[in-house]
Order: sequence, then structure tokens, then C-alpha cells
Amino acid sequence: MFVEHGFDETTVDEIARAAGLTKRSFFRYFPSKEDAVFGGIDALGEQVVEDLRAQPADQPPWACLHHVLRRWAEKIHSSQRDATSLRLIETTQSLRARLHQKREQWRQDVADVLRERSGLDAFTADLLTNAATAALDTASREWLRGDEDRMKSIDRAFEQLAPAFAAGAPKA
Repeated sequence: MFVEHGFDETTVDEIARAAGLTKRSFFRYFPSKEDAVFGGIDALGEQVVEDLRAQPADQPPWACLHHVLRRWAEKIHSSQRDATSLRLIETTQSLRARLHQKREQWRQDVADVLRERSGLDAFTADLLTNAATAALDTASREWLRGDEDRMKSIDRAFEQLAPAFAAGAPKA
């Protein structure tokens, strides 16, 4: 519905009706209309954090991030609605804002895991997490432009940043 009619133009009443729900029932499943677009992104974030925790303790943090995030990007990419959802989010102010909120929590959770598993200081864990997010964002934008395969873009982004994080921590 959002793609056909536009996110802002589609009402919760219309969504609920199309799903065979009442408006009240809709809000039992989703705290907001924006959350209906993101669906299971919260669960995905939790799964990514658990996968990071499960990686071998001797795996360097940057390699760990690349391995786990690439695997999750492949799973997300296999969804037919992925490109459509990304375009909808990119073109809708309230969805971009909601994504930003969700990503801030995700970044904090990932940085916490990096500190736990690698003994990194807060600055370095935040830097690695933000660099990984930037790598994913850049690869996604490249893919949306149709210029390159998404997984190749992700690998390229992580590989180009790898020298800075080869030992897991930036050099002073």
C-alpha cells in the first residue's frame, strides 16, 4: 500500500482494513505506522548482536563485523521487498527519522558487544561500529543506483576500510 499510494498518504485505518484488523489491533502489533514498514528490524538487530557474540574470540573485530553483517545483508537482500522498502525509507522523511532512531540503538548494542568480546575501549568500539554502518550504507546506495552487486559492494567497502582496522584498533 505504501508503495502504491505513498507512505504519508496511506492511513493506519486503510492498512488495518486491508490486513483484516481493527485500528486498535494494528497498534497491538506495531507501536506506530513507521514500525509497520520496518517489521522485524528489531528482531534482526538482536540476532546480529547474538551472532557477533557467537564469533570466535580470536577473530579481529573488523573481520567479525564484516563476516556477520555480510551474512545478514545476504539474508535481507534475498527478500523481494528489500529494494522497494529501502527506496520507500530513503524517500520518506518520517521513515528516515525512524530508521535513524533504530540504528542508534543498534550501533550502541553492537559497540557494547565489541567491547565485551574484544576488550576495546568505548571510542574504538564506536568508531568500528560507525565505520561498519557507513560501509553498509555506501554499499546499499551503490546497489540502489544499480551500479554494482550488493554483496560485492559490501565486500569492497569493508576491504577498503580494512587497513585502518587491521589489528582491530585504529593507529594513533
